[in-house]
Amino acid sequence: MRRDIDEALHGWPYEPHTGEIAAREVRARDGRTVIQIRVELGILQMESVGRPDGVRPHGFATYLDYLRHRAADRGLVPAAKAPSWTMESAQRLEADREFVQYYQRRVAWLTLQQYDKALLDAEHTLALMDFVKRHGGDEDYIQSHEKFRGLVLFHRTQAGAAMALERRKPDEAIDAVRDGVERIKAHRRAGLDEDAEDEEAGDDTLVEQLHILEREIRKNFSVGKTLREQLDEAVEDEDYERAAQLRDLIRARTPR
Repeated sequence: MRRDIDEALHGWPYEPHTGEIAAREVRARDGRTVIQIRVELGILQMESVGRPDGVRPHGFATYLDYLRHRAADRGLVPAAKAPSWTMESAQRLEADREFVQYYQRRVAWLTLQQYDKALLDAEHTLALMDFVKRHGGDEDYIQSHEKFRGLVLFHRTQAGAAMALERRKPDEAIDAVRDGVERIKAHRRAGLDEDAEDEEAGDDTLVEQLHILEREIRKNFSVGKTLREQLDEAVEDEDYERAAQLRDLIRARTPR
């Protein structure tokens, strides 16, 4: 059996000057689909289902699932109270490993326009970050994750808006973008590290990119005010009858 990757690399050069992620889906010999990313020294290959590296940590689907089990097993108190369990240093390292893996696959899914899968991976990362924020114990460690929350929210927003456009729902895409902007701004206002000026500047850039996306959607699809925007205006104007009508329209179009 050949052990080199020459065949996989053939016809797939590394092109860093493009500034884009080079990713593809391929069929493995056993028939499963895997994701590959072209990097300078070769290829990164990830599973398309489950954890990207295909490992089941301690028998769980993801390391986050294992951490949740450990926390619950130690008598985790209700969310409104202080947690009774904190992560050990080895567990922090393993959480970082999972964080990086899901980032790699998330950007690959976005490149491949598999937006539903990118959204799921973003949700997993946000849940992992929420767990670390509550149980990480060390503020520097928590901040090492939180500084990337804006980027994860940005990817989540990109995926959600693209999914809405695929359904030919540009108004829902705009709502997704506006919601993403508010989430990023809320994260920035909550700032765990007030001195993190570089992270704030990065979030500002992400917000501006989302504003550009919103303008492009409005222009390309001739979208005026969405139902949610009209609802916000009705509430602000204290026109509660109109607000109730708009809520009914929004509920009627929301998939159950």
